[in-house]
This record gives sequence, structure tokens and C-alpha cells, in this order.
Amino acid sequence: MNGDEQLLRGRVYGHDHDDPHPCPLPHRTYAALIGGPLDGLLLDITGWRADEIEGGVALPTELGRFPGGRALYEVRVGEIRGAGPGVACRLHHSGDVP
Repeated sequence: MNGDEQLLRGRVYGHDHDDPHPCPLPHRTYAALIGGPLDGLLLDITGWRADEIEGGVALPTELGRFPGGRALYEVRVGEIRGAGPGVACRLHHSGDVP
């Protein structure tokens, strides 16, 4: 695991490593990001509807194939929901776009 990966693991997407609260909070709901440039991060999905989650996400990142582009993550069909305390689902990397 390289330095960038170590900084990301267990943190919430969109929070800087020096954020006073970069880790998950007990009253929030998260999706675990699996694979790709954001592997190991949690995405805060508190308040999202099921159809918003099922539609997948395109997350801005400097770490992907296209710096300044977006990393695409989606739910795998038939995957069991829940992946640990506070984690409602897992979103798997499906590609990068500029």
C-alpha cells in the first residue's frame, strides 16, 4: 500500500487528511468505495434515497486515470447490503471519465 492509499483508508470522501473529523461519525450512513482511485474511502450517503444509490456516482478526484476527472462507482447487482457498522452498501469502481 502506498502513501496515498494509507492516507485514504477509513476516511470519508471529501474530507482532507488534516480535517479535524475525517473519519466516519456514528450518526451518519456510508457506502464503502471498493477499487479504483478512491478504494478504502467511505462516501456519506446519509439521507440518500435507494434510487440515488442504485444509480451509482461519479466522484471528482485528482487520483484517477484523468486528474481532475471523475471516478465512477456503482452497486453490483444482487450484492447483499450492509458492510459493517454505519455502512449501508458497497460501491464498486467501474471506470474513470475526464
